[in-house]
Amino acid sequence: MLKRLVFFNLIFFACLHSTLCSAQVLSSPNKQIRVELSDANGLSFTVTDGFNQLIDRADIGMVIDANGTTTDVSKAKISGKPTSKTIKDDITAPLYRQARYTTTYNQAVVKLNCGVNLEFRIFNEGVAYRFVTTGIKGNYKVLNEQADFRFTGDYNSYLPFTTNPRKPEAMAFQATYNVAPLTRQKDLLAFLPAAIDCQTAKITLMESDLEAYPGMFVKVSGQSLKAQFAKYPKTTDYYQWRKQQYVTSTEDYIALCTSNRVFPWRILAISHKDTEMLDNNMVYSLATPNRIGDTSWIRPGKVAWDWWNDWAISGVDFKSGINNATYKHYIDFASKYGLEYVILDEGWYLPSSGDLLTTIPEIDLPELVAYGKQKNVKLILWCVFNCLDDNIDAICEKYAKMGIAGFKVDFLDRNDQTGVEMIYRIADKCAKYHMLLDYHGIYAPTGINRTYPNIINFEAVFGMEETKWTKNGEQDMPLYDVTFPYIRLQCGFTDFTPGGFRNATSKDFQPVNNNPMTMGTRCHQMAHYIVHESPLTMLADNPTIYEREAECTRFIATLPSIYESMRVIDGKMGQYIVTLRTDRDGNYYVGGETNWDARDITLDLSFLPSGTYKAEIATDGINADHVATDYRIETRSVNNATRLPIHMASGGGFAIKLTK
Repeated sequence: MLKRLVFFNLIFFACLHSTLCSAQVLSSPNKQIRVELSDANGLSFTVTDGFNQLIDRADIGMVIDANGTTTDVSKAKISGKPTSKTIKDDITAPLYRQARYTTTYNQAVVKLNCGVNLEFRIFNEGVAYRFVTTGIKGNYKVLNEQADFRFTGDYNSYLPFTTNPRKPEAMAFQATYNVAPLTRQKDLLAFLPAAIDCQTAKITLMESDLEAYPGMFVKVSGQSLKAQFAKYPKTTDYYQWRKQQYVTSTEDYIALCTSNRVFPWRILAISHKDTEMLDNNMVYSLATPNRIGDTSWIRPGKVAWDWWNDWAISGVDFKSGINNATYKHYIDFASKYGLEYVILDEGWYLPSSGDLLTTIPEIDLPELVAYGKQKNVKLILWCVFNCLDDNIDAICEKYAKMGIAGFKVDFLDRNDQTGVEMIYRIADKCAKYHMLLDYHGIYAPTGINRTYPNIINFEAVFGMEETKWTKNGEQDMPLYDVTFPYIRLQCGFTDFTPGGFRNATSKDFQPVNNNPMTMGTRCHQMAHYIVHESPLTMLADNPTIYEREAECTRFIATLPSIYESMRVIDGKMGQYIVTLRTDRDGNYYVGGETNWDARDITLDLSFLPSGTYKAEIATDGINADHVATDYRIETRSVNNATRLPIHMASGGGFAIKLTK
């Protein structure tokens, strides 16, 4: 539900005119952020936060080819006085990290003399702009888009680089952050979100409402981040081992458009404290609202997952693997601990065939669905994006009728226009059949989860699967674990696939495929279930180890999957994070994680209302510094005057439930 109050602001702009150029000054509702837009020497703007200029110059534009006539928007002139207004939105978002919130922004529509408008929305939390075509008929091409952000200093930057040097735009959007001053960063393509520490504030570069258009990459040039975009695919082929589509050649343009349209929002989110970064809701706020209508059928929850633990169960009287006996065992486990779902990952159909309508002989899906129904557990099926898209009507009809809950869709590994269009087609069709979606091998969310709420998770994270093959010393997962929530979670959900219970210290960790470890302590893993925003949350380890560690299993299994509100109450990016969440019943949850540095904090419970609460407190055990599986769970009574001293071991963490 969206209630909009619009107030026209007659003095929103201070306009300066000359015979050569026009300059427009825009401000946020609280007057803290100021944007000065100019058409002198090209279309550009600056961003000032208080008394500190953050963006020295942002050159923007796009080159459009309409029936052989080329228009360079970057050279356009501002035409007349912009239309401006102040808008207050009350947004209800039942699956989002804030179930409801209010946002206020100043909006300006700037007419250009080329059949294109430039729209700005200035929030108290940052700046967003987009182009809107208004005077173009028929089909046209966008040859390129310019978005060059020059910062006022050689600031420290947090950039996730492509993992495919040969084809940099074709990868899974999973990388740790390379942290360095802009001028010392690698000469590689980076994907969004990316963050810049401007000393007085941090800027996170993101996008929203990305539809029928390629996603943005950036590359460093001096003190600038310059946008790049994947070209429109011309030809494609398939990797035979899983029938995954990939681009083999491209056109000389980035987008093919029809008639007038809006383009994606470019976002510069601004925060003054690390703990404020996740207060930013701009990606969700700027996205197109719900297109599917009723969402009461959408059921978030937790899911028992097979792939990470390699189906490696023991103590059973059957051969474990991709077969009905194994999945019945997973269903039994899920039912016992109140998990809503079990995923059948890669292998339930023959990957090289790409045929989702035919299971392997060892799998009888109707039998598994019926068994799960008896246990109140539903099934989610893994598949490849293009394999689902190619035959989506027949697939959805068959499996919706059978009782399958949805799909974990994997290996898009691109963000060109046709790839983006594919994820919208799939979301729209699955919504019609009341089927859920968990998108993997994909770029970070750009608000499509607001448009299609049946998408209840995204990957786009250097998640726990990486521990299966990452050699000791190659990557620092605890460091990443206290970095990415500040940056990546601003965009929305993340399917980190947590819950590994073979926990290891930095010294002990080794990559193992079939019995994988995690870097850091048991309570570091348990904290993920509170720190991460994840309406569909994996329990990634196997039922055997979960049964052996039943106390920890019950703790994470009984945490909510969605919350009413969240905020980071303590932390520093790259060092530690402490997140507070509330549920709809008035209970509170606190999760904290640290990097490889042991840390002591005092948790102030003054956020609690009056009264006594039961606290279940999971903390690192006394020996967790060298036995990472060591933990302690205690129960005590607390109130809003309580101050809890908490020790986090190296790579450690804690998780707390506070219930009436």
